[in-house]
Amino acid sequence: MKYKLILLSTLICFYSQAQKFDGIALTPPMGWNSWNTFKCDGINETVIREMADTMVSKGLKAVGYEYIVIDDCWQVGRDENGYIIVDKEKFPSGMKALADYIHSKGLKFGIYSDAGTHTCGGRPGSKGFEFKDAEKYAEWEVDYLKYDWCNTEGQDAIASYTLMRDALFENKRPMLFSICEWGINKPWEWAKEVGHIWRTTYDISFDGRFDGDSWGNQIGWSNILDMQVGLEKYAGPGHWNDPDMLTVGIEMPVNESRAHFTMWCMLAAPLMTGNDLRNMTIETQEILTNKNVIAIDQDKLGKQGFKIHDDGHFEIWQKPLENGGIAICLFNRDTNAKEYTLNWKKLKIREFKGDYTVSNVWENKTIGTTEDIINLQVPKRDVVLFKLIPNQ
Repeated sequence: MKYKLILLSTLICFYSQAQKFDGIALTPPMGWNSWNTFKCDGINETVIREMADTMVSKGLKAVGYEYIVIDDCWQVGRDENGYIIVDKEKFPSGMKALADYIHSKGLKFGIYSDAGTHTCGGRPGSKGFEFKDAEKYAEWEVDYLKYDWCNTEGQDAIASYTLMRDALFENKRPMLFSICEWGINKPWEWAKEVGHIWRTTYDISFDGRFDGDSWGNQIGWSNILDMQVGLEKYAGPGHWNDPDMLTVGIEMPVNESRAHFTMWCMLAAPLMTGNDLRNMTIETQEILTNKNVIAIDQDKLGKQGFKIHDDGHFEIWQKPLENGGIAICLFNRDTNAKEYTLNWKKLKIREFKGDYTVSNVWENKTIGTTEDIINLQVPKRDVVLFKLIPNQ
């Protein structure tokens, strides 16, 4: 064990001499990823263009969503020189033309690969071809790389991800580097110098489950939330814990979608939605585009929220905000409504100083100050979100 710790320390020291792109993801990235809805078989050039169109037309771009990311299964092989080959049936115009279209909408273009020999979908991985792939991504003007961890038997995670980081940097095309090794090697301890975001768990269940395993290594979103406790000290501008993509609007009722979205904002998590934007309900659209809730996620102080109260099925979370503000979220995990008396002075809020004006964020209204005692009801599997602004 001692030898392993020394080796890890040495590797971190060595790899930190190189560089990732600075000035990226100073707040958690926001965008859309193809996987949760379209998987391998559903993606194609038309779908991706229509998602870009819809991100603009339905107001997501206006509130901060900017990345359109193609996940697995866009690649089919390599040419005689080792360069990756795009599936021409799905993407007849090629990746550069698609990137140009997305950029013309004022958005950014993201793509997917894997640190192993093959991707999770069985397509060619980047192992042994890191610099050739990075060269192509730069040529196509990619802005975001999601880098997975399938088929990596015998590989060292720090070395593998650092190699791709260096390949990207060599080509001088600034890209957000998303490390997707599922939290196996505790990336929060080393990935700050390597990538901009890093997955902390296995995949979220994309059938919208509240909790419990769905199948394989997929986890309900509330279980993923539990696994973020204690990781808050590792997050900040340019380096974020990533609890995986949002499943808002994917076979999930409105109350749970609201709770899921709110808790990801409290975590200062990347907001990468995965629903079909073209046919989402008005309720889903209103959740995903709520400016006041998004502002908590995007707060420039860059602090991840943490739990300050746990009553079994009822929790209270705190997130520090810039200029002395505080977000407080009451989260009811139960299948019954929760009656609660909120006495701000008795709640164990960290760095609570004096008097604050209190607003209900989802209702977008000021409700009083922290001098007031509030009797309220938190609906089943839902949240009540407050923002506290210090009075001068």
